[in-house]
Amino acid sequence: MSEPSVRPSRLSPFWRLVTAARPLRRHPWLGDAVGLAMLAAAVALRFAVDDVLPPGFPFLTFFPAVILTTFFCGLRPGLTCAALSTVAAWVFFIGPATGMDIADGQALLALAFFVAIATIDIALIHFTFRAAEQLREEQETTARLYESQRIMFQELQHRVANNMQFVAALLNLHKRRAAGDPAQALGALDEARARLDTIARIHRHLYAPERIDMPTGQYLRELCGEITAAAGVEGIACEVASPDLPLNVTQLTTLSMLVAEIVTNSLKHAYAPGDAGTLRLAVRPRGERRYEIAIADDGRGLPEGTDLSQSKGLGWRIIQGLASQLDGEARHGTAPSGTGTEVRVEFAIA
Repeated sequence: MSEPSVRPSRLSPFWRLVTAARPLRRHPWLGDAVGLAMLAAAVALRFAVDDVLPPGFPFLTFFPAVILTTFFCGLRPGLTCAALSTVAAWVFFIGPATGMDIADGQALLALAFFVAIATIDIALIHFTFRAAEQLREEQETTARLYESQRIMFQELQHRVANNMQFVAALLNLHKRRAAGDPAQALGALDEARARLDTIARIHRHLYAPERIDMPTGQYLRELCGEITAAAGVEGIACEVASPDLPLNVTQLTTLSMLVAEIVTNSLKHAYAPGDAGTLRLAVRPRGERRYEIAIADDGRGLPEGTDLSQSKGLGWRIIQGLASQLDGEARHGTAPSGTGTEVRVEFAIA
């Protein structure tokens, strides 16, 4: 597909003139100066050809000056040039120069004719330029939309490829677990199904149009609520405190899967059926473009002497893998409340 933009080599002569006129039309005073210079040139040229012109052409050189000034310099310089041209034509070529009185019908008719034609010329040029500017803005908007769609399509392809790789790695981990103990095959498949369902929920949550500009804290709060509801656990609340982070889609996707895995593990292991409790998620700055996310439960906590870093559990391995994708490392400990477990991951923002 070719990019829908107008290249300079393809511009028509009119569009080249429009492009050449933009600097003068946008300058605060240069256009007025050029308009006055064109007026002076028109007066000088009219004097120069006065001897060879027959009577009745007082505005001959002023029409081009008004038209060129309006085209290249804009509406205000064009109106100024037209008004001053009217005065100059009257003073030098109609009134005092010929002894004609302002009340003379022929003089008034000539002036009215010039004013009417100049007004029409100025209006046509002005509205032509407005239409040209609107067309240019629409072309730029179309080009931006095309570029945005192209980038989004490439990002989608990249994201789909990454997700397929992640799913393949996840299934491979479950396969190894089941190979070590064939009796756990059904359980491994059920866990894999649950994790894939969580990934699908994250992507539906992440790419919903109403969540495009959602603050990070609100996004994580809704994500935790959806994961809790999907797990079928009642009585567990989620409290989230987070600044709005400048995350790209890739980082936000990885962070979402990390939060989902930690929250799912807490719901699965920290609380007995029917227990009530609170999961607390906090994101804090930890230096330039680095943050720490801490997820704590108030459940029964880990058994004494448990070291998850030495655990062969699949959940902790997935958490560490996702943390490494964020240029971080997962650590665990007792929750600040004194009961339950807290998992902390310090990560960088690209």
